[in-house]
Amino acid sequence: MSDNTETKPIPTGGFKGSDLPPLVTDRPPRVLIAGAGLAGLFLGILLEKAGIPYEIFERSAQIRHLAFEQLGLLDELLSFSKPSFGVTMLTDKLKPIGKIVAKCTDLIGYDRVLFARPELHDMLFNKIPKEKLHMSKKVLSFQQNHEGVMLRFSDNTTIHGDILVGADGAHSAVRQHLYKSLEKEGLLPKADTKAMNKGYISLVGTTNALDPIKYPGVLDEESEAFYMVGDKDTPYTLGISEIANDQFKSSDWVPQQNQKMMDEIRHFKTPYGNMGDLFDATDVEGVSKVYFEDMLFETWNHGRTILIGDAAHKLLPSSGAGAVNAMQDAVLLANHLYDIFPTSFENIKAALTEYKEERFDAIKDQYPQSYVSAKLIFGHTFSERVLRHVVFNWIPKSVQHKQLLKDTAYRPQANFLPQAPKRGSMDAIPQRPSKRIDKEREETGKNEVAATAL
Repeated sequence: MSDNTETKPIPTGGFKGSDLPPLVTDRPPRVLIAGAGLAGLFLGILLEKAGIPYEIFERSAQIRHLAFEQLGLLDELLSFSKPSFGVTMLTDKLKPIGKIVAKCTDLIGYDRVLFARPELHDMLFNKIPKEKLHMSKKVLSFQQNHEGVMLRFSDNTTIHGDILVGADGAHSAVRQHLYKSLEKEGLLPKADTKAMNKGYISLVGTTNALDPIKYPGVLDEESEAFYMVGDKDTPYTLGISEIANDQFKSSDWVPQQNQKMMDEIRHFKTPYGNMGDLFDATDVEGVSKVYFEDMLFETWNHGRTILIGDAAHKLLPSSGAGAVNAMQDAVLLANHLYDIFPTSFENIKAALTEYKEERFDAIKDQYPQSYVSAKLIFGHTFSERVLRHVVFNWIPKSVQHKQLLKDTAYRPQANFLPQAPKRGSMDAIPQRPSKRIDKEREETGKNEVAATAL
């Protein structure tokens, strides 16, 4: 990890524009990435492969912690994962409500796997050259014009680049500064001035290593997953999965004083004993309070700036939707950044706009699903209980299976890397081809025809 960015004190007058014509160059754009979460790190790995210069800036002082196959990371990911083929719903008395089966390996080509988020983050973090990672770099503001973008940090340093990527989470400093500027200019849609919706509150954590004699399930090859839904007088839903034995710590979720809430639910039953037994096997510092917020922002880009991951769209959690979408964002954005040639202000603006146009509808389609999933898993009202009963008892498994296939058919890949071999019998949804690669192929074809004619 490097703290020695090529930054300098802010010049008097800041980042001024000029009357010079926009610069056009054959070199790839220099990308500044704010945020070393999953979206920022995955984008960095892709840009490394694409030969696009980049640097990542993280506000924290330290971080503990199909594209996978393209990047050669699949085997490493599977080394700390467990396959999971379904989720069982139970009452707070451990009576069965129903089960969601999610095994379609023959069709999809991959198992559904579960893993501890910090281990995924560690894996990606270690793939970034340390000289391109800069810690303790809290973004204060930025300025952009037709010449470039200047990022300003709380330590009174700045850095210049061609493109700024806001991958700094749900409470993105990049987004906040961008929106503040756009609002002053009257360019911010009213929808983007609203606060994020806050719904459920959750305690999140992972136990220390468990005794396999008392908890034999930890030795199983497959991961078990359970949700226990309280009755109408008990407004709690408990979710438990066997993923890993390591303690959970994440810089995204800052630990708070949660002992009181933990004490209130110690007596709750689980297939692994009472919740209190699991709490006793967990370091309290590794338990965090999470507010499940959601918001689909309309404005993702302006000028040289683009938002990805939770900075652009915060979904309610469901089957790792946040992590999956963050990395899909990174793949598609990397494709559009690769297509920028030559590097000019107009080409940069066009690429960022095209990325948003390609990605927005796919994200928008997931919002209704995330709400339904939240009601199924966490809901305690009468209507939510009726919905849960209908889904688990009346809707045919074939319909659930069809929805699962629809969700997994969207599998973007990096256009500039060799495509991962097809796995499974189902076809993925076609993605936009690379304009740059298509143009290069066309020019190569013309040159070959001209050479033949000679």
